[in-house]
Amino acid sequence: MAKAEAMRLEKENDLLSDAPVRDNNGAKTPFLAYYRTMMEDRKQSDGNYGNWKSCYKYLQVYCTESTTFGEITPRWVQGFKSYLETVEKDTTKMNRRPHEGFNGLSQNSKCSYFNKLRACLNQAYKEGIIASNPADPVKGFKADEAERQYLTIDEVKKMADTYCKYPHLKRAFLFGCFTGLRKSDIEKLTWGEVQRFGDYTRLVFKQKKTGGQEYLDIPKVAEPYLGKQGDNTSEDLVFPLFKYSSETSLELRRWALAAGITKDFTFHCSRHTFAVMLLNSGTDIYTVSKLLGHREIATTQIYAHLVDSRKQEAVDKISDIFNDL
Repeated sequence: MAKAEAMRLEKENDLLSDAPVRDNNGAKTPFLAYYRTMMEDRKQSDGNYGNWKSCYKYLQVYCTESTTFGEITPRWVQGFKSYLETVEKDTTKMNRRPHEGFNGLSQNSKCSYFNKLRACLNQAYKEGIIASNPADPVKGFKADEAERQYLTIDEVKKMADTYCKYPHLKRAFLFGCFTGLRKSDIEKLTWGEVQRFGDYTRLVFKQKKTGGQEYLDIPKVAEPYLGKQGDNTSEDLVFPLFKYSSETSLELRRWALAAGITKDFTFHCSRHTFAVMLLNSGTDIYTVSKLLGHREIATTQIYAHLVDSRKQEAVDKISDIFNDL
């Protein structure tokens, strides 16, 4: 056990040596300043950085610049949780529109902000600033299960057969449907990351969201949407004109309506579509998880309830058993 503990400490020190250097004055370390450095470390991921920044605005109201880690107790953490339960949405904004009645944070926002505080305290514990994580005894919020829109195979075919004002949007969205890539990874994909591997075209890239190295063999149906490399160098973007914005988001909806699809969805629907098509085809959830680049299989399991055909097959088996009755 002593040898195992020594190995664990050595590994932990190696990991911490690669982490950004932060001021460590023990329990006297100012909390908000420390949180800001963690927030800035996440600037490469717009969505994640935005969530950390939103939480920071509420922390600024709840505590002060002089608040130290030594003052953060389980009771303090419970207080922040109660504050999130009772605070008005957008209370940190100077010019809020007046409204009638209480307009609180959504359940998922409360869950996200509390988890950011927990992550910050956990990092401080790992770096030896505090002896334990005061958020551990406090039960967090349970996130609402969000509705995930996806397209059926027939709807994908309709989109492919329908004119879109922006050809680069059409090419990128359908590529996402057939590969499951996030729009952030499609935007930054270069020709150097597109390789031939036997009979397959393989994408070798780092996920923008997680930083994880991925090796993704794409289906034949996705290859035409890559286009031709031509004179492009390995540094050139595969989708140089594609940049997702409010304008392209609106055009995506117009394009869908023109195809006769009334579902309210965003570009991320292409990733959900890919996952559901795989599960409907009988692909096991472990393989789907690897193709989506998920670190935890629990993340992939959220798609399981979307697969109607598998559930229908399951209930049909009961009818088959009793057909002779």
